Amino acid sequence: MPYRRLPKTDASRLQALRALTDSNASYTVEARFLDRGMIAEARQHCERLSQALEQYQLCMRTQVRYARRIAGLQHQAMMYLSHFLQVLFLAIERGEISRDVLPMYGLEPGATAVPYLKTSEAVMEWAPKVINGEKSRVKKGGKPVLTPPIGAVVTHFDVFKGMYDSQRQYQMRTKAALADISSLRTRIDEVILSLWNQIEQHYENEPPETRYAQCRRYGIVYYYRRHEPHIY
Repeated sequence: MPYRRLPKTDASRLQALRALTDSNASYTVEARFLDRGMIAEARQHCERLSQALEQYQLCMRTQVRYARRIAGLQHQAMMYLSHFLQVLFLAIERGEISRDVLPMYGLEPGATAVPYLKTSEAVMEWAPKVINGEKSRVKKGGKPVLTPPIGAVVTHFDVFKGMYDSQRQYQMRTKAALADISSLRTRIDEVILSLWNQIEQHYENEPPETRYAQCRRYGIVYYYRRHEPHIY
């Protein structure tokens, strides 16, 4: 015999709600056994879940699109930042710049290597430190690093930061949309379970071929076990 299984995914929950609220069977005289208040609630949840899923999918698509674009911008910003620091360390090694200035860039006085810069977070952490450090040093009369100049570092970092900030905003929107979906699940499952129980109880005395056919009209999904013949 086939068995009933409640929806396990948000897409199947939406499908079940639509079957209950969009089907003409739910609004006929014959369907007066269904709780009208619960049908109205199912319609509300259907609209909310549909909107939340659309918002989530939109945010995810935009987030993926931004992620593809941000990778190249991150690489450029990281490369210019890394090259700047390498030239700074070489100037210190040649004695052209004092090692005492390194704390101005957020570096330890004894630092001899470029910090790890291969993540977005690392670039976001170190670029402002290095940019501000170079500006402060030059303002005090120091000779600017020219290959690359700090202006080039600033330009590539600003472009990257703009995209990074937009990406973070979409990540927050995606998280909020997912939280909205999650908040609906428990009550939606309760509503579907109650309405499905009402439907099955109404047709419980009908012969199997009639009972399963009628219940499927309202969107109830039945499954067969492996190797079990599909009779009804």
